[in-house]
Amino acid sequence: MIKACIFDLDGVIVDTAHYHFLAWKRLADELGIAFTEHDNERLKGVSRMRSMDILLELGGISLSPHEKERLANKKNSWFVDYIERMIPEEIFSGVKPLLIGLRSRGVKVGLASSSKNAQTIIQVLHIQHEFDAVVDGTMVTHTKPDPEIFLLAARRLGVSPQDCLVFEDAAAGVEAALAAGMRCIGIGSENQLNKADRVFKSTDQFSVEMVHEF
Repeated sequence: MIKACIFDLDGVIVDTAHYHFLAWKRLADELGIAFTEHDNERLKGVSRMRSMDILLELGGISLSPHEKERLANKKNSWFVDYIERMIPEEIFSGVKPLLIGLRSRGVKVGLASSSKNAQTIIQVLHIQHEFDAVVDGTMVTHTKPDPEIFLLAARRLGVSPQDCLVFEDAAAGVEAALAAGMRCIGIGSENQLNKADRVFKSTDQFSVEMVHEF
């Protein structure tokens, strides 16, 4: 029986990938690196510093750890500027009613996002009160596909991993959920997320009643 639903943020609740792309593109332009939206796909679901490494690999550039940290923080400051201008209407259709509906039926709701800006995003979107527990990138040592973030979310929700259902849009996130012993709903492409228990093109295709199918 599912006692808790744990949601990734980007690509599941709202699309911040475009803002990440704008910030990484801005940094890439400064460094003289060609960077496309296709390249940006490689950065989804991975840590900020790993994303920094991928960008430098694309440009064939080698930098010191200190310089990489400085540039990653510069990119993040641009990203924060972008997301602070977000509005609640950017939440994907059907997501807020789903969160409210789950909690009204006694199912706990958690957020597990690799983003270190997750708290800022949910506050800007006015949905911070819809979660019983929030775990972000500042609280974990290992990023997805490591299961740490989902196991921590389950502990904070007071629910066993096997009683959790995860919503993820990235292959690394699906792997992390399954490694945690949880069931998983993939949001997006069937080809990319075929390891998930079920895949939906968008979050609003999942209804509260479907929880009972798990």
